[in-house]
Amino acid sequence: MRRRAVFTLFLLGACGVRAAGERPNVVVILADDQGWGDLSCHGNANLKTPRIDSLARDGALFDRFFVCALCAPTRAEFLTGRYYSRTGVHGVTTGAERMNLDETTIADTFRAAGYATGAFGKWHNGTQYPYHPNARGFEEFYGFCSGHWGHYFDPPLEHNGAPVRGKGYIADDLTDHAIDFIKRHKGGPFFCYLPYNTPHSPFQVPDRFHDRFAGAEIAMRHRDPQKEDLATTRCVLAMCENIDWNVGRVLDALAELELDGTTIVVYFSDNGPNSWRWNGGMRGRKGSTDEGGLRVPCLVRWPGRIAPGTRISRIAGAIDLVPTLADMAGVSLIGAKPLDGVSVAPLLRDPQAAWPDRMLFSRQEGKFSVRTQTHRLDAAGRLFDMTADPGQDRDIAGKAPETAARLAAAVASWRAEVLPTGWKDDRPFPVGYAAFPATPLPARDGVPSGGARRSARAPNCSFFTGWKDTGDRIAWDIEVATAGVYEAVINYTCPAGDVGATVELSFGSSRVTAKVVEAHDPPLVGAADDRVPRGSESYVKDFRPLRLGEFRLAEGRGSLVLRALDIPGSQVMDVRSVVLTLRK
Repeated sequence: MRRRAVFTLFLLGACGVRAAGERPNVVVILADDQGWGDLSCHGNANLKTPRIDSLARDGALFDRFFVCALCAPTRAEFLTGRYYSRTGVHGVTTGAERMNLDETTIADTFRAAGYATGAFGKWHNGTQYPYHPNARGFEEFYGFCSGHWGHYFDPPLEHNGAPVRGKGYIADDLTDHAIDFIKRHKGGPFFCYLPYNTPHSPFQVPDRFHDRFAGAEIAMRHRDPQKEDLATTRCVLAMCENIDWNVGRVLDALAELELDGTTIVVYFSDNGPNSWRWNGGMRGRKGSTDEGGLRVPCLVRWPGRIAPGTRISRIAGAIDLVPTLADMAGVSLIGAKPLDGVSVAPLLRDPQAAWPDRMLFSRQEGKFSVRTQTHRLDAAGRLFDMTADPGQDRDIAGKAPETAARLAAAVASWRAEVLPTGWKDDRPFPVGYAAFPATPLPARDGVPSGGARRSARAPNCSFFTGWKDTGDRIAWDIEVATAGVYEAVINYTCPAGDVGATVELSFGSSRVTAKVVEAHDPPLVGAADDRVPRGSESYVKDFRPLRLGEFRLAEGRGSLVLRALDIPGSQVMDVRSVVLTLRK
């Protein structure tokens, strides 16, 4: 009887337009590389996630919720409500992760409606202003803009563009700042985005979470157990339980502030699991356009408006969150571009509501697939009945040729629409905005030549090393928005025996030079906290600023070039980034 009464109350208080004073707060929590199978509410007995599970118990669980195969694309789809291929995003690093500047974000929409907006965590859709979150609708940002980070304890982060040092384990620290934002804006309405960077590698987690899994038997395994690395699985499960603890802290804060009844909470992940582990028997993992790479958790709670225990069987995706949350909050969409997503608020009101079939398209590195309510056509043209064969084990294209042909034609049409022929990403990195005068140019976005190279295969958290010759160059393709005087700083390290090199930074005919006069040779960190050996991520170290001085930059596009004029030692220095600050 109680559930029926709550549902009746929900129907009476439909997710329609309300007066501004009645608008709900919104908290969106995004996990990084957490698979559908990494929650106990989805049947995984290897771990316990009671606080995340409570969102499904007290609200709604989307049974078939789809995102992209990798991180930055999913974030772009969540932020815009549009397929990422329309937004300029086409990768996860070296600028490919950036959303075009003419895209409207969910934060733009809610801020225009009078919401306080804050983001706390991994952004991954552009670093330099105006790609930066502070230019994309978020009044406050605490976290990092890159695709992954190299160390999770006391890490270097930023707060509204200013470098800061994080405190403790990164997920805990991000949660602290999100809760502080909620408390400061408890009068509402607020939009709080909490995009964690866990359980993305490197696999690091505090002892109190890892100890429960150290040596533990993993009863539920991947469908091909020989592929699974149990040490990785154990650490990921511990990281997921840490996320659960932090989600609980957010929910407790809302309850303590008496905001839980007036706050919509959404929890989802950005792609399939980042290792081979139990995932409900689905094919594929992160990076795949199969079910296991794209299907993730999505839970939504709004007490009094969403009936407890609601289960939605209709397919939905990250592209639906912009229109859905705007619909539920009574906020008008402000973007000029058409959305690919639709509001699924009617399904949250009534999961049995009449609902037309739809197609959700996926793309990753030239591989495409499409999902309907009942079928998936994969990148190889194989057709699977996802109701009878959720593991994608039996190709039925030969038995259902009309369905296969119809879906293949839909994929071809979609590709032609979202991938215009001849497009090439030729966007420079912007420099010199008065609203955000300091512009970081990390090693990730630079191009080395000669012997200089990045410290690891994955660019996102790397630094330049191996700089030993006057013929070596490090260059950034930049566009100066404001002509003026800029201060140039290099974040560097250099052993005592190699001090003395003279370096030059130039842009067109302007140049500034300085000598490396102070040694700074800190150790690499990260290995001691890794639970399993890392793969492509760089180890990290603390870098010191070397102030080159000021020089005048003309407005326009060109190559910012860093080179050495003389090298008395065996090398010049290692370089994490160049920072250009508009002074006058």
